[in-house]
Amino acid sequence: MTDGNILEEIFNKSITSSHIFKDREVLRHDYLPEKLPHREEQIRRLGEIVAPVLKNVRCSNVFLYGKTGTGKTAVTKYVLSYLESKAKEFDAPVRFCYVNCRMVGSEYRTFSSLCKNIGVSVPFTGLSVGEVFDRFKNGLDSSKILFIAVLDEIDVLIKARGDGLLYELTRINETLRNSKLSIIGISNDLRLKEFLDPRVFSTLSEEEIVFRPYDASELKSILLERARIAFCEGALSDAAVSLCAALAAAEHGDARRALDLLRVAGEVAERKGAQIVLEDHVREAESCIEHNRVFEAIKNLTLHSKLVLLSIYHLSRAGVHRAITGEIYEIYSELCGELGVAPLTQRRLSTLINELDSMGLVNAKVVSMGRYGRTKKIRLELSRTLIRNVFSDDSRLGRLIEYDAKSLSRSARSRS
Repeated sequence: MTDGNILEEIFNKSITSSHIFKDREVLRHDYLPEKLPHREEQIRRLGEIVAPVLKNVRCSNVFLYGKTGTGKTAVTKYVLSYLESKAKEFDAPVRFCYVNCRMVGSEYRTFSSLCKNIGVSVPFTGLSVGEVFDRFKNGLDSSKILFIAVLDEIDVLIKARGDGLLYELTRINETLRNSKLSIIGISNDLRLKEFLDPRVFSTLSEEEIVFRPYDASELKSILLERARIAFCEGALSDAAVSLCAALAAAEHGDARRALDLLRVAGEVAERKGAQIVLEDHVREAESCIEHNRVFEAIKNLTLHSKLVLLSIYHLSRAGVHRAITGEIYEIYSELCGELGVAPLTQRRLSTLINELDSMGLVNAKVVSMGRYGRTKKIRLELSRTLIRNVFSDDSRLGRLIEYDAKSLSRSARSRS
Protein backbone atom coordinates (compact mmCIF):
# COMPACT_ATOMS: atom_id res chain seq x y z
CA MET A 1 0.00 0.00 0.00
CA THR A 2 1.39 3.43 -0.94
CA ASP A 3 1.75 6.31 1.50
CA GLY A 4 -1.14 8.09 -0.23
CA ASN A 5 -3.42 5.08 0.16
CA ILE A 6 -2.48 4.76 3.84
CA LEU A 7 -3.42 8.40 4.46
CA GLU A 8 -6.61 8.03 2.41
CA GLU A 9 -7.66 5.15 4.66
CA ILE A 10 -6.78 7.05 7.85
CA PHE A 11 -8.60 10.23 6.82
CA ASN A 12 -11.70 8.42 5.59
CA LYS A 13 -11.84 6.44 8.83
CA SER A 14 -11.52 9.66 10.84
CA ILE A 15 -14.42 11.27 8.96
CA THR A 16 -16.77 8.30 9.27
CA SER A 17 -15.96 7.24 12.87
CA SER A 18 -17.89 9.80 14.89
CA HIS A 19 -19.34 7.49 17.54
CA ILE A 20 -16.92 8.55 20.31
CA PHE A 21 -16.87 12.35 20.35
CA LYS A 22 -19.74 14.77 20.05
CA ASP A 23 -17.59 17.88 20.73
CA ARG A 24 -14.01 17.26 21.86
CA GLU A 25 -13.27 21.01 22.11
CA VAL A 26 -15.16 20.97 25.41
CA LEU A 27 -12.19 19.08 26.88
CA ARG A 28 -9.62 21.74 25.88
CA HIS A 29 -8.00 24.06 28.44
CA ASP A 30 -9.29 27.23 26.80
CA TYR A 31 -12.95 26.13 26.89
CA LEU A 32 -14.89 28.22 29.41
CA PRO A 33 -17.94 26.28 30.71
CA GLU A 34 -21.20 27.90 31.76
CA LYS A 35 -20.46 27.04 35.38
CA LEU A 36 -17.31 26.16 37.33
CA PRO A 37 -18.02 23.39 39.88
CA HIS A 38 -16.31 23.60 43.30
CA ARG A 39 -15.06 27.16 42.74
CA GLU A 40 -18.15 29.05 43.93
CA GLU A 41 -16.31 30.58 46.90
CA GLN A 42 -13.45 31.91 44.73
CA ILE A 43 -15.90 33.27 42.15
CA ARG A 44 -17.80 35.10 44.89
CA ARG A 45 -14.60 36.55 46.41
CA LEU A 46 -13.20 37.77 43.10
CA GLY A 47 -16.60 39.13 42.09
CA GLU A 48 -16.82 41.14 45.33
CA ILE A 49 -13.31 42.53 44.79
CA VAL A 50 -13.89 43.76 41.20
CA ALA A 51 -17.53 44.91 41.67
CA PRO A 52 -16.65 48.54 42.62
CA VAL A 53 -15.59 49.29 39.01
CA LEU A 54 -19.29 49.22 38.05
CA LYS A 55 -19.66 52.34 40.20
CA ASN A 56 -16.66 53.96 38.49
CA VAL A 57 -14.38 53.20 41.45
CA ARG A 58 -11.00 51.51 41.12
CA CYS A 59 -11.01 48.00 42.64
CA SER A 60 -8.25 46.57 44.80
CA ASN A 61 -5.34 44.67 43.33
CA VAL A 62 -5.67 40.93 43.92
CA PHE A 63 -3.37 37.95 43.66
CA LEU A 64 -4.59 34.42 42.92
CA TYR A 65 -2.38 31.56 44.10
CA GLY A 66 -2.57 27.85 43.41
CA LYS A 67 -1.05 24.92 41.57
CA THR A 68 -1.52 24.45 37.82
CA GLY A 69 -5.01 23.24 36.92
CA THR A 70 -6.78 24.48 40.06
CA GLY A 71 -9.06 26.89 38.17
CA LYS A 72 -7.34 30.26 38.70
CA THR A 73 -7.40 31.35 35.05
CA ALA A 74 -10.86 29.90 34.41
CA VAL A 75 -12.36 31.70 37.43
CA THR A 76 -10.70 34.99 36.43
CA LYS A 77 -11.98 34.83 32.84
CA TYR A 78 -15.41 33.69 34.05
CA VAL A 79 -15.78 36.61 36.47
CA LEU A 80 -14.37 39.24 34.09
CA SER A 81 -16.51 38.01 31.20
CA TYR A 82 -19.61 38.52 33.37
CA LEU A 83 -18.23 41.85 34.58
CA GLU A 84 -17.75 43.02 30.99
CA SER A 85 -21.38 42.35 30.06
CA LYS A 86 -22.55 44.03 33.28
CA ALA A 87 -20.36 47.06 32.57
CA LYS A 88 -22.04 47.49 29.17
CA GLU A 89 -25.43 47.28 30.85
CA PHE A 90 -24.53 50.08 33.30
CA ASP A 91 -22.43 52.00 30.76
CA ALA A 92 -19.38 51.75 33.04
CA PRO A 93 -16.01 52.61 31.38
CA VAL A 94 -14.38 49.27 32.24
CA ARG A 95 -11.87 47.32 30.17
CA PHE A 96 -9.62 44.40 30.97
CA CYS A 97 -6.63 42.82 29.26
CA TYR A 98 -5.43 39.23 29.78
CA VAL A 99 -1.68 38.58 29.32
CA ASN A 100 0.01 35.19 29.78
CA CYS A 101 3.44 36.25 31.01
CA ARG A 102 4.99 32.86 30.26
CA MET A 103 3.96 33.17 26.62
CA VAL A 104 5.02 36.80 26.09
CA GLY A 105 8.27 36.18 27.96
CA SER A 106 9.45 39.75 28.60
CA GLU A 107 8.51 43.10 30.13
CA TYR A 108 8.60 44.72 26.67
CA ARG A 109 6.06 42.31 25.19
CA THR A 110 3.86 42.50 28.31
CA PHE A 111 3.63 46.30 28.06
CA SER A 112 3.18 45.92 24.29
CA SER A 113 0.14 43.65 24.87
CA LEU A 114 -1.36 46.16 27.31
CA CYS A 115 -0.78 48.96 24.77
CA LYS A 116 -2.46 47.01 21.98
CA ASN A 117 -5.55 46.52 24.15
CA ILE A 118 -6.09 50.29 24.44
CA GLY A 119 -5.25 50.99 20.78
CA VAL A 120 -1.67 52.25 21.26
CA SER A 121 0.76 51.19 18.55
CA VAL A 122 4.12 49.70 19.62
CA PRO A 123 6.69 48.10 17.27
CA PHE A 124 7.65 44.47 17.91
CA THR A 125 11.16 45.60 18.92
CA GLY A 126 13.24 48.75 18.85
CA LEU A 127 12.07 50.79 21.83
CA SER A 128 13.27 50.80 25.41
CA VAL A 129 10.98 49.23 28.04
CA GLY A 130 10.65 52.68 29.60
CA GLU A 131 9.41 54.19 26.32
CA VAL A 132 6.80 51.42 25.87
CA PHE A 133 5.61 51.92 29.45
CA ASP A 134 5.30 55.69 28.89
CA ARG A 135 3.21 55.07 25.74
CA PHE A 136 0.96 52.74 27.72
CA LYS A 137 0.59 55.22 30.58
CA ASN A 138 -0.24 58.15 28.27
CA GLY A 139 -2.61 56.06 26.15
CA LEU A 140 -4.37 54.75 29.25
CA ASP A 141 -4.88 58.21 30.70
CA SER A 142 -6.30 59.43 27.37
CA SER A 143 -8.78 56.52 27.34
CA LYS A 144 -10.55 57.65 30.54
CA ILE A 145 -11.30 54.10 31.68
CA LEU A 146 -10.98 51.75 34.64
CA PHE A 147 -8.45 49.22 33.36
CA ILE A 148 -7.90 45.75 34.84
CA ALA A 149 -4.62 44.09 33.82
CA VAL A 150 -4.67 40.31 34.27
CA LEU A 151 -1.10 39.00 34.47
CA ASP A 152 -1.26 35.20 34.31
CA GLU A 153 1.80 33.16 35.39
CA ILE A 154 3.43 36.40 36.53
CA ASP A 155 5.76 34.32 38.74
CA VAL A 156 7.57 33.04 35.63
CA LEU A 157 8.35 36.56 34.41
CA ILE A 158 9.41 37.79 37.84
CA LYS A 159 11.84 34.91 38.36
CA ALA A 160 13.41 35.48 34.95
CA ARG A 161 13.37 39.29 34.77
CA GLY A 162 12.78 40.64 38.27
CA ASP A 163 9.87 42.72 39.56
CA GLY A 164 10.46 45.89 37.50
CA LEU A 165 7.19 45.50 35.59
CA LEU A 166 5.15 45.24 38.78
CA TYR A 167 7.06 48.16 40.31
CA GLU A 168 5.96 50.40 37.43
CA LEU A 169 2.36 49.17 37.38
CA THR A 170 1.83 49.50 41.14
CA ARG A 171 2.82 53.17 40.96
CA ILE A 172 1.07 54.12 37.74
CA ASN A 173 -2.06 55.43 39.51
CA GLU A 174 0.03 58.15 41.17
CA THR A 175 0.49 59.83 37.79
CA LEU A 176 -2.84 59.03 36.09
CA ARG A 177 -5.42 61.81 36.10
CA ASN A 178 -8.31 60.44 34.01
CA SER A 179 -7.96 56.65 34.28
CA LYS A 180 -7.17 54.08 36.93
CA LEU A 181 -5.49 50.66 36.75
CA SER A 182 -5.98 47.55 38.89
CA ILE A 183 -3.96 44.34 38.72
CA ILE A 184 -5.07 40.73 38.95
CA GLY A 185 -1.93 38.62 39.32
CA ILE A 186 -2.10 34.84 38.86
CA SER A 187 0.74 32.71 40.22
CA ASN A 188 1.43 28.98 40.31
CA ASP A 189 4.06 29.56 43.00
CA LEU A 190 2.86 30.20 46.55
CA ARG A 191 6.34 31.54 47.40
CA LEU A 192 6.04 34.51 45.05
CA LYS A 193 6.48 36.98 47.94
CA GLU A 194 10.08 35.81 48.30
CA PHE A 195 10.90 37.18 44.83
CA LEU A 196 9.35 40.62 45.30
CA ASP A 197 10.74 43.78 46.80
CA PRO A 198 8.72 44.32 50.03
CA ARG A 199 7.61 47.77 48.78
CA VAL A 200 6.21 46.26 45.59
CA PHE A 201 4.38 43.50 47.41
CA SER A 202 2.80 45.77 50.02
CA THR A 203 1.35 47.96 47.25
CA LEU A 204 0.45 45.14 44.90
CA SER A 205 -1.19 42.44 46.96
CA GLU A 206 -4.10 44.20 48.64
CA GLU A 207 -6.20 41.00 48.41
CA GLU A 208 -5.28 37.32 48.04
CA ILE A 209 -7.26 34.25 47.00
CA VAL A 210 -5.78 30.77 47.35
CA PHE A 211 -7.02 27.91 45.16
CA ARG A 212 -6.63 24.50 46.75
CA PRO A 213 -6.18 21.41 44.53
CA TYR A 214 -9.27 19.43 43.52
CA ASP A 215 -9.76 16.03 45.17
CA ALA A 216 -10.68 12.88 43.21
CA SER A 217 -14.44 13.21 43.73
CA GLU A 218 -14.42 16.88 42.63
CA LEU A 219 -12.37 16.04 39.54
CA LYS A 220 -14.78 13.24 38.67
CA SER A 221 -17.78 15.58 38.85
CA ILE A 222 -15.93 18.11 36.62
CA LEU A 223 -15.14 15.38 34.10
CA LEU A 224 -18.70 14.04 34.10
CA GLU A 225 -20.04 17.55 33.48
CA ARG A 226 -17.73 18.04 30.48
CA ALA A 227 -18.17 14.44 29.24
CA ARG A 228 -21.93 14.95 28.98
CA ILE A 229 -21.27 17.53 26.24
CA ALA A 230 -18.06 16.09 24.77
CA PHE A 231 -18.91 12.40 24.23
CA CYS A 232 -21.64 10.56 22.38
CA GLU A 233 -24.10 8.74 24.62
CA GLY A 234 -22.73 5.41 25.86
CA ALA A 235 -19.23 6.06 24.44
CA LEU A 236 -17.52 6.55 27.82
CA SER A 237 -17.22 4.05 30.66
CA ASP A 238 -17.55 5.22 34.27
CA ALA A 239 -14.34 3.33 35.10
CA ALA A 240 -12.40 5.43 32.56
CA VAL A 241 -13.70 8.66 34.13
CA SER A 242 -12.82 7.45 37.64
CA LEU A 243 -9.31 6.50 36.57
CA CYS A 244 -8.71 9.90 34.93
CA ALA A 245 -9.85 11.62 38.13
CA ALA A 246 -7.74 9.38 40.38
CA LEU A 247 -4.56 9.85 38.30
CA ALA A 248 -4.98 13.64 38.22
CA ALA A 249 -5.84 13.82 41.95
CA ALA A 250 -2.63 11.94 42.76
CA GLU A 251 -0.76 14.67 40.90
CA HIS A 252 -1.75 17.85 42.80
CA GLY A 253 -5.44 17.76 41.81
CA ASP A 254 -4.80 19.15 38.34
CA ALA A 255 -8.08 19.53 36.39
CA ARG A 256 -6.19 20.28 33.16
CA ARG A 257 -4.39 16.97 33.41
CA ALA A 258 -7.68 15.15 34.07
CA LEU A 259 -9.27 16.75 31.00
CA ASP A 260 -6.21 15.99 28.86
CA LEU A 261 -6.28 12.36 29.94
CA LEU A 262 -9.96 12.03 29.12
CA ARG A 263 -9.63 13.69 25.71
CA VAL A 264 -6.53 11.70 24.65
CA ALA A 265 -8.10 8.47 25.94
CA GLY A 266 -11.07 9.18 23.69
CA GLU A 267 -8.72 9.80 20.74
CA VAL A 268 -6.87 6.54 21.46
CA ALA A 269 -10.17 4.64 21.51
CA GLU A 270 -11.24 6.38 18.29
CA ARG A 271 -8.00 5.41 16.50
CA LYS A 272 -8.41 1.81 17.62
CA GLY A 273 -11.97 1.69 16.32
CA ALA A 274 -13.37 0.99 19.80
CA GLN A 275 -17.02 1.63 20.60
CA ILE A 276 -16.41 2.80 24.17
CA VAL A 277 -13.54 4.48 26.08
CA LEU A 278 -12.12 2.06 28.66
CA GLU A 279 -9.45 2.09 31.39
CA ASP A 280 -6.85 0.63 29.00
CA HIS A 281 -7.30 3.65 26.74
CA VAL A 282 -6.67 5.95 29.72
CA ARG A 283 -3.46 4.07 30.58
CA GLU A 284 -2.22 4.42 27.00
CA ALA A 285 -3.17 8.11 27.01
CA GLU A 286 -1.23 8.65 30.25
CA SER A 287 1.94 7.21 28.70
CA CYS A 288 1.56 9.40 25.60
CA ILE A 289 0.88 12.59 27.57
CA GLU A 290 3.80 12.03 29.95
CA HIS A 291 6.26 11.95 27.04
CA ASN A 292 4.76 15.03 25.39
CA ARG A 293 4.56 16.88 28.70
CA VAL A 294 8.31 16.70 29.27
CA PHE A 295 8.87 18.11 25.79
CA GLU A 296 6.42 20.94 26.43
CA ALA A 297 7.79 21.65 29.91
CA ILE A 298 11.30 22.16 28.53
CA LYS A 299 10.17 24.16 25.50
CA ASN A 300 8.16 26.54 27.70
CA LEU A 301 10.98 27.28 30.14
CA THR A 302 12.32 30.84 30.27
CA LEU A 303 15.62 31.48 28.45
CA HIS A 304 17.72 31.45 31.62
CA SER A 305 16.08 28.25 32.91
CA LYS A 306 16.90 26.61 29.56
CA LEU A 307 20.51 27.77 29.87
CA VAL A 308 20.72 26.32 33.41
CA LEU A 309 19.35 22.99 32.15
CA LEU A 310 21.84 23.01 29.27
CA SER A 311 24.67 23.70 31.74
CA ILE A 312 23.72 20.63 33.81
CA TYR A 313 23.44 18.65 30.56
CA HIS A 314 26.98 19.63 29.52
CA LEU A 315 28.40 18.72 32.93
CA SER A 316 26.69 15.34 32.68
CA ARG A 317 28.29 14.85 29.23
CA ALA A 318 31.68 15.52 30.82
CA GLY A 319 31.11 12.90 33.51
CA VAL A 320 30.03 15.28 36.29
CA HIS A 321 26.75 13.56 37.21
CA ARG A 322 26.32 15.30 40.58
CA ALA A 323 27.22 18.96 40.02
CA ILE A 324 27.35 21.74 42.59
CA THR A 325 25.91 25.21 42.02
CA GLY A 326 29.31 26.82 41.43
CA GLU A 327 30.16 24.40 38.62
CA ILE A 328 26.78 24.96 36.98
CA TYR A 329 27.22 28.73 37.26
CA GLU A 330 30.57 28.57 35.44
CA ILE A 331 29.06 26.80 32.43
CA TYR A 332 25.90 28.92 32.57
CA SER A 333 27.97 32.13 32.42
CA GLU A 334 29.85 30.84 29.37
CA LEU A 335 26.60 29.95 27.59
CA CYS A 336 25.21 33.42 28.36
CA GLY A 337 28.37 34.87 26.83
CA GLU A 338 27.86 32.79 23.70
CA LEU A 339 24.34 34.19 23.30
CA GLY A 340 25.29 37.73 24.27
CA VAL A 341 22.92 37.90 27.25
CA ALA A 342 23.78 39.09 30.75
CA PRO A 343 23.93 36.21 33.30
CA LEU A 344 21.78 36.30 36.41
CA THR A 345 23.39 36.25 39.83
CA GLN A 346 24.37 32.92 41.39
CA ARG A 347 21.59 33.39 43.95
CA ARG A 348 18.99 33.73 41.18
CA LEU A 349 20.48 30.69 39.47
CA SER A 350 19.93 28.67 42.67
CA THR A 351 16.27 29.69 42.55
CA LEU A 352 15.99 28.48 38.94
CA ILE A 353 17.58 25.15 39.93
CA ASN A 354 14.94 24.77 42.65
CA GLU A 355 12.24 25.44 40.04
CA LEU A 356 13.68 22.78 37.71
CA ASP A 357 13.79 20.41 40.69
CA SER A 358 10.12 21.05 41.52
CA MET A 359 9.24 20.30 37.88
CA GLY A 360 11.09 16.97 38.04
CA LEU A 361 13.60 17.94 35.33
CA VAL A 362 16.59 17.82 37.70
CA ASN A 363 17.21 16.37 41.14
CA ALA A 364 18.67 18.79 43.70
CA LYS A 365 19.67 17.02 46.88
CA VAL A 366 21.38 18.52 49.93
CA VAL A 367 24.14 16.19 51.15
CA SER A 368 26.40 16.31 54.20
CA MET A 369 30.11 16.91 53.58
CA GLY A 370 31.13 16.12 57.17
CA ARG A 371 33.25 18.86 58.69
CA TYR A 372 32.96 20.82 55.42
CA GLY A 373 29.25 21.38 56.03
CA ARG A 374 26.37 20.68 53.64
CA THR A 375 26.11 21.29 49.92
CA LYS A 376 23.56 20.81 47.17
CA LYS A 377 24.28 18.20 44.49
CA ILE A 378 22.33 18.49 41.25
CA ARG A 379 21.85 15.85 38.57
CA LEU A 380 19.69 15.43 35.47
CA GLU A 381 16.44 13.50 35.83
CA LEU A 382 16.09 13.20 32.04
CA SER A 383 18.11 11.36 29.45
CA ARG A 384 20.65 13.46 27.55
CA THR A 385 19.10 12.16 24.32
CA LEU A 386 15.74 13.68 25.26
CA ILE A 387 17.32 17.07 26.01
CA ARG A 388 19.27 16.93 22.75
CA ASN A 389 16.07 16.18 20.82
CA VAL A 390 14.18 19.08 22.41
CA PHE A 391 16.90 21.71 21.96
CA SER A 392 18.06 20.62 18.51
CA ASP A 393 14.90 22.25 17.06
CA ASP A 394 15.47 25.50 18.97
CA SER A 395 16.71 28.14 16.51
CA ARG A 396 18.53 30.09 19.21
CA LEU A 397 19.85 27.37 21.52
CA GLY A 398 20.33 24.46 19.09
CA ARG A 399 23.97 25.34 18.44
CA LEU A 400 24.76 25.17 22.17
CA ILE A 401 23.98 21.43 22.32
CA GLU A 402 27.45 20.56 21.03
CA TYR A 403 29.13 23.52 22.70
CA ASP A 404 32.59 22.73 24.11
CA ALA A 405 32.66 24.76 27.31
CA LYS A 406 36.12 25.74 28.55
CA SER A 407 35.23 24.87 32.15
CA LEU A 408 34.09 21.32 31.45
CA SER A 409 37.50 19.71 31.29
CA ARG A 410 38.47 21.40 34.58
CA SER A 411 35.30 20.18 36.29
CA ALA A 412 35.73 16.65 34.99
CA ARG A 413 39.43 16.57 35.97
CA SER A 414 38.70 17.85 39.48
CA ARG A 415 36.32 14.89 40.05
CA SER A 416 38.74 12.26 38.77
